[in-house]
Amino acid sequence: MKPRISMITLGVRDIAAAVRFYRDGLGLPRMESPPDVAFFTLKGTWLGLYQRDALAADAGVSPEGSGFGSLALAHNLGSEAEVDATLREAVKAGAVVTKPPEKTPWGGYSGYFRDPDGHLWEIAHNPLFWVGPED
Repeated sequence: MKPRISMITLGVRDIAAAVRFYRDGLGLPRMESPPDVAFFTLKGTWLGLYQRDALAADAGVSPEGSGFGSLALAHNLGSEAEVDATLREAVKAGAVVTKPPEKTPWGGYSGYFRDPDGHLWEIAHNPLFWVGPED
């Protein structure tokens, strides 16, 4: 039996602009795909469930209306410096920081940005345990 792969799909306004943001701006590896869709390979994924109002507050956005769509994607890195660098790369590529990186109550370090289509991303470092695939 082939392994199952989970996929996160984001709705975007402009495929070409979104590809530039994720491929050129954030450096995600793009797979071969038809012109009306783009796929990028990622190393494993986790699903986190968190209370909506608390997640919106953590991201520094309103839980109502267009301020928060009850979803935040997270990208976990190996150090605080990597968090800072990734947020700088995202801004350079067109993202808007909604919450600058800072020490967290859970012992980590994280910040948030919105991509050009408004998708909310948390960029985090968790020194208490590795969140990612086993190498």
